Amino acid sequence: MQQELRFATFNVCNLALPGTKYYEDQIPYSAEEYDAKITWIAQQLDRLDADVIGLQEIFSQQALSDVLAKTQKYRHAQQLGFDPDPDADHLTPSVAMITRLPVLAGATVFRDLPHQLAITLPGVAHPVTHFTRPILHAQIEAAPGLAVDVFVCHLKSKLPDYRNDLDDELPDQTGIAMLRSLIRRGTDALGLRHLLSDIKQVQRKPIVVMGDFNDVADAIPTQMVMGLGKYPLNGVDDRLFESYRIQSRRDVLRDVGYTHIHDNSYETIDHILVSEEFNPGSPSALGEVVEVMYLNDHMVFRQAYASDHGLVLARILLHEQTVEPASDD
Repeated sequence: MQQELRFATFNVCNLALPGTKYYEDQIPYSAEEYDAKITWIAQQLDRLDADVIGLQEIFSQQALSDVLAKTQKYRHAQQLGFDPDPDADHLTPSVAMITRLPVLAGATVFRDLPHQLAITLPGVAHPVTHFTRPILHAQIEAAPGLAVDVFVCHLKSKLPDYRNDLDDELPDQTGIAMLRSLIRRGTDALGLRHLLSDIKQVQRKPIVVMGDFNDVADAIPTQMVMGLGKYPLNGVDDRLFESYRIQSRRDVLRDVGYTHIHDNSYETIDHILVSEEFNPGSPSALGEVVEVMYLNDHMVFRQAYASDHGLVLARILLHEQTVEPASDD
């Protein structure tokens, strides 16, 4: 009997407790605004009906717990995540994961870049040695005898990275600030790629990476995470594949795959990447991505409590020989 797995990614847009000032230029939620927001998020989670969901822009794990309490399908799901560092100069949103499948290994948070990576930014004295937002990893039991390593990420945005240098005499400080953001996003991507290569060299298990990449699939940072141009090393193919592009049931009549709108430009910057084990074109496939769906109607109406990102859902069908038969006991 074939088994379906459903993975989803969802940038909820600034989930914070009422009265909490999460950004300097944002007014905290009132009790009424908070209730409207968590109710809406809960409704979207139930619509997804996914087994594992990666979330971004979580300022409070308690707020996420309040969301799950309002759902019909996730009240008993496991919640994995962490609150932003309260001692930091400013709050930075974190990522989280909710799963209805068993967790085989506790959540691991990667804050520092692996392999002692240190990348220098223009005009900045100290090199970057940590992820813009920590990466979350957990090993999920997708089926009896089948473990999947799941990563949730949120790479640096395209928002210019100003460093109090607008009064400098150098020309085009905005361009330099944009370059810093690009380098930081590339640094996040490189660090994540190292984590993925490391884990694939140790154990041959399927990998799913999902999150807000703040870039399209063809952009260099996204391609870095995927391992573009890499070839099997020591017989291990640790490249990833964009699930939308390898799905086996693509319906061109409803092909409206965008997750973000900026300056009237529709683009997909939220992705679900899978390893060769879920690529239908791979001889090592244990299953295949059969369909990728985008839930984005809310972006047109732009309600205050709704997210400014679309949701992505990937349906994966495991091959019959992958699923162990149920015990008669």
